[in-house]
Amino acid sequence: MTQATVTAGSPAIGETIASFQERHEEQVTVTSLLRGDMRGTVHPEVHLEEHDILIVAGEPDALERVIARDKLTLAGGKKDDNHSSDEVGVIEAVVTTDSVLIGRTAGRLLLRERFGINLIGVARAGETLTRKLGQIVLRAGDALVLQGSVDQLPSRLRQLGALPLAQRSIRLGLSKRGWLPLVILATAMVATAAGLVPVAVAFFAAAGLVVITGALPVREAYEAVEWPILIMLAALIPISETLQTTGASDVIAKQLASAATVLPPWGAVALILVTAMAVTPFLNNAATVLVMAPIAAVFADDLGYRPEAFLIATAVGAGCDFLTPIGHQCNTLVLGPGGYKFSDYARLGAPLSLLVLIVGTPLILWSWPL
Repeated sequence: MTQATVTAGSPAIGETIASFQERHEEQVTVTSLLRGDMRGTVHPEVHLEEHDILIVAGEPDALERVIARDKLTLAGGKKDDNHSSDEVGVIEAVVTTDSVLIGRTAGRLLLRERFGINLIGVARAGETLTRKLGQIVLRAGDALVLQGSVDQLPSRLRQLGALPLAQRSIRLGLSKRGWLPLVILATAMVATAAGLVPVAVAFFAAAGLVVITGALPVREAYEAVEWPILIMLAALIPISETLQTTGASDVIAKQLASAATVLPPWGAVALILVTAMAVTPFLNNAATVLVMAPIAAVFADDLGYRPEAFLIATAVGAGCDFLTPIGHQCNTLVLGPGGYKFSDYARLGAPLSLLVLIVGTPLILWSWPL
């Protein structure tokens, strides 16, 4: 539950409380309306006006969307001038039985002035709060949403006798620049499509701009990096170099050619396809093509076939690594956010790889006859 003020440019001005809640599909509930001498008014037909103070309840994500969409001002959301936007964070905490907050209000404690903390939300089990946040007498067990310096919040919570709840992403009360990352991403895509800059340069510059402009705090950017995956990919780079410089590719080609002498044409193509699928987890799709293309060409020449079908099989196999999270960048990107384990890829990817082999082999031979 939090408190928000209707500003001059808000689309909520003039609509009733009922229509306001209906427009947001019951994501939030208006528990009270504060306007001059009107205290606690929640009649659904009351029309909202500028400077009205709404006491609204809902999940933090829903409150965030509503406040941003309707251009409301979050009460208590003022930032300390001594801290940059990158250093400001939001945390949930519960009031303990020995907390100094018990029996006092945020206004009386001067949380912002003395502790550098803004109270931007309060929740109390079994009770609907209808007063201003600064006037709510806090009790043990109250859940608070607090905003302040990320570095100082843990020590401030200990001073106040509040325990932080399980950490989750809450941006309620922080400035939103949702349009800016979209503009930067669109610019990078257009620049790449027009051939103005290479893909790597365009998107690296876009990532840098998102951080520099403050659309993504530096702390969050570091936390979002999947460091184990980066280390794993860096460790695999020497393997690619080794295969290309030690003559291992020629050895592989000869072994494959000797194994394929007893195979029919479709079997030889399938063998190259399977080999490319097996190699790409240890390299990446581009490096696999570079390594396997000469092997495929030598392989086709040794068997007396045209090389086109074998080169296409190499390209298809290199792009179809469904067995590991490291063979293709798309697999790598979803590993952390999806909460997957290394073994999940093989369990789900094996049937898909078999399907590619069964369907891809005849299609390659039909399009590029030997």
